This record gives sequence, C-alpha cells and structure tokens, in this order.
Amino acid sequence: MNVRTKGLVCGAVAAATYGMNPLFTLPLYHAGMTPDSVLFYRYAFALPILAVMIRLRGQDFSLRRCEMLPLVAMGLLFSASSLFLYMSYNYMDAGIASTILFVYPILVALIMALGFRERITPLTIFCIALAVLGIGLLYEGDGQTLSLTGVTLVLLSSLSYAVYIVGVNRSALAALPTVKLTFYALLFGLAIYVVRLDFLSGLQAVPSWYLWGNVLALAALPTAVSLLCTTQAIHYIGSTPTAILGALEPVTAVFFGVVIFHEELTARLGLGIALILVAVTLIVAGGRFASFLLRFRRLFPKRHRKTEA
Repeated sequence: MNVRTKGLVCGAVAAATYGMNPLFTLPLYHAGMTPDSVLFYRYAFALPILAVMIRLRGQDFSLRRCEMLPLVAMGLLFSASSLFLYMSYNYMDAGIASTILFVYPILVALIMALGFRERITPLTIFCIALAVLGIGLLYEGDGQTLSLTGVTLVLLSSLSYAVYIVGVNRSALAALPTVKLTFYALLFGLAIYVVRLDFLSGLQAVPSWYLWGNVLALAALPTAVSLLCTTQAIHYIGSTPTAILGALEPVTAVFFGVVIFHEELTARLGLGIALILVAVTLIVAGGRFASFLLRFRRLFPKRHRKTEA
C-alpha cells in the first residue's frame, strides 16, 4: 500500500468513525440519559486513551504559561460544540444534524473574512448560497419544517467549532501537537459538564451493562480513532484532501440514521444534503478548483482558434 492510498484510507476511516456519534449516542438517549451525562462519560473515558497516545508518541504533558489560558478557552469552545450537537439530536434526525454541522468550513471562511480581513471570493459567496439553499431543503417527510430549536443548536455547534479552529490556528496553540491539544481541550472542556451536572451530583449511571459498550465506543471511535486517523491522513496526503474526505462524516451519520434508527430520507432531503456536501467540498478545495478553472480557460481559447482556422 503506497503513501497516498494509506492517506486516503486513514482519511476515510477518520471521517466515518466521527460520523458514528449518533450510532452510539441515540441508544443512550433512548435509555433515558441526558446529553450532559453522555458527553461527560465520552470525554472522561477518552482522556486515558489520548494520554496513552501521547506517551506512545514520546511526547510529554508539559505546557508553556502562554498556552494555559488559550487552552482553557479552546476547551470550553470544543465542549460547547459537542454539547450543542448532542442537544440537537433531541429535536431533529441525527443524520440531518450531522449534515448541517458540516458547514463549519464555510463559517471558518466567513470568520477569517470578517475578523481577519481575508478577501471573500466569488466562490465563497456561491458556496454560502449553496449551503443555505441545502439547509432550506432539509424538510421532514410530512412537509413540516425542521425544528427551529434543533437547527439553531446545530448551527451554534458548527459556529463553536469554527471559532475553535480559528482560535487554535491564530494563537500560541498553533504549534501544539494535535493529540496533546485535544487531550487538554477535553480536560478543560469537562468543566462545562461538571457544572451543568451540579458538580456531578446529577450524573446519571449507565442504565445497563451492555450500554457501557456504547460509552466506550464513543470514547474510542469518534474521538481517539478519528483523531489518530485524521493526523495520519494529513501527514500522508495533506490537509485539503483530508478535509474533503470529511464529507463521509454526515454520509455515515445519515446511513446509520436511516438503516439503524429508521430516519426518513426523501428525495428532497437527499438533495439538500448533496448541496451542503458540494458547497463544503468546494470551499475546502477552493484553491485547487480555481487553479483547475484557470488552466481550463487558458486551454479553451487555443482550441477555439484552431477550430476557426
């Protein structure tokens, strides 16, 4: 297996495992657990896994003083993104929520344009319009619109994650190894659930022994495995192809939602999902797409002149 193939496999596995969030979360909800309890267990059990990964990579847990405050802020943002997403599952189909969440690269582009004066390209405007149209098409099968509360929650989740990405890349944390960054983001992010659970007095016990498998799977697959594979994919094929493969995240969530939880997938929903995926893929691959169009435009006039001659 060559390096490119390894990168593509790692990128696909990273996206698919992250898309398994609803697969392991919804059974816990059906057993009566709240988003706060589920996320507390997910974060708490992911921390030892990430700690082992840090040690296996020969890294330590030391931090510079200038990294402490940004890590606290990023941890709270990371945790808020998870909380808003998991809360949205109570108001809308998990597959649809995961698809709307996927607009975060577009929000990153907007934040960079508004906050850091990066130029908004015509492609960015087109992708924003395409994504808005896609979200507008995400209706329930009976013709009723999606829950406004659910859409608001998942958009807040996407925005929180977009701010997290920009904050990491524009702060002293930019040089921090990814696994170490995630470890401390989860550690500081736990504070949100500790407070919301009345300092753990409101923490629910996992209702049955077999549901512990869901808890451990949440900590391992959408968290540790997804993170490890993402890091490896970026190393092998770069960040842009890895981000494009991230389109498998909502596809996986929709697949399990339809097959396992019998969520409805109509032609209108499918079109809305497709438009969002296309919009995000174009915004991520914008530079390469623009280069391709430029090369194509340079070639076309030459062929045209030959035809006229």
